[in-house]
Amino acid sequence: MAAGLLLLVAFTVAAAAADGGDGGGTLGASYIFGDSLVDAGNNNFLPTLSKANIKPNGIDFKPSGGNPTGRYTNGRTIGDIIGEELGQRHYAVPFLDPNSTGEVILHGVNYASGGGGIMNATGRIFVNRLSMDIQVDYFTITRKQIDKLLGASKAREHVMKKSIFSISIGSNDFLNNYLLPVLSIGARVSQTPDGFVDDLISHLRSQLTRLYKLDARKFILGNVGPIGCIPYQRTINQLSENECVALPNELALRYNAKLKDLVAQLNDNLPGATFVHANVYDLVLELIVNYDKYGFKTASKACCGNGGQYAGIIPCGPTSTLCEDRDKHVFWDPYHPSEAANVLIAKQLLQGDPKYVSPMNLKQLRDLNL
Repeated sequence: MAAGLLLLVAFTVAAAAADGGDGGGTLGASYIFGDSLVDAGNNNFLPTLSKANIKPNGIDFKPSGGNPTGRYTNGRTIGDIIGEELGQRHYAVPFLDPNSTGEVILHGVNYASGGGGIMNATGRIFVNRLSMDIQVDYFTITRKQIDKLLGASKAREHVMKKSIFSISIGSNDFLNNYLLPVLSIGARVSQTPDGFVDDLISHLRSQLTRLYKLDARKFILGNVGPIGCIPYQRTINQLSENECVALPNELALRYNAKLKDLVAQLNDNLPGATFVHANVYDLVLELIVNYDKYGFKTASKACCGNGGQYAGIIPCGPTSTLCEDRDKHVFWDPYHPSEAANVLIAKQLLQGDPKYVSPMNLKQLRDLNL
């Protein structure tokens, strides 16, 4: 549902060690934290209003035969695509899935949750969701399990050198917290936008430091995308096709500026760690503004949804209007990108245009010897 939304990317990444001893290197793991952009099914196991395990979600997801898995898109997430490109043999298993035990966790675990945010209050409109604090709590459980599987020394090497930690969170903190009048009017009266952004950065710094203390060393952090341009925002504000809502985008840019500073500070202050910054805002805005250049026919209308000019009010479900040309829509539903858009986003992050991913691209981060 309205969780997480397109516009904060996080990336599933598999780390391949460059020892080449078995001819193909040692595949590492992806540990994924975030919201609905990368939720691979955790919310299936929660009593929550934010769910994607209903048709036609997943209609193009080949591993499930086109059945819904809890992914908030028609096919693969950006994380799925990047993981495949980097040689990951298995998708990271959702932490709440009963099958997330034993050696499968050595390939990675997905903690992301539709509706989740940096702040614990974010997304409470959905009743249940996993906040970033809870997601990190869950990783502490996984970390102990890795020790039991590998022994302390090999476990530490696995986590530090062969694993990538991807964090894509923050969109809901605006869309389903600060900007949601029913729940946030008190916060907005007592907090300026800059004060709220400072709170987000402070909490995120603490959460990332917790992961570092649990031996995480390779990080990729996506900023918040142009959340004022999603079909939901364009529909409820009755905008023309080339207009976006100013306030959400302005808040995203305030947060993004401070996130970039945070990445630099963490690289300076946490010895041995590498934090990669993904400029999702500019990357997604490029797709939205120049959609025809990339083979899309619309960047304003949802492929699956109902309500208003851009099918942007009612989330994707069995009674939704469904487009036939899914690969021609930037947006799958009122909030999330289509698989076709995810492929283009992933390609940029893998190839490493410095204006989108810095100080290195994802392949370089995977191969980085610490």
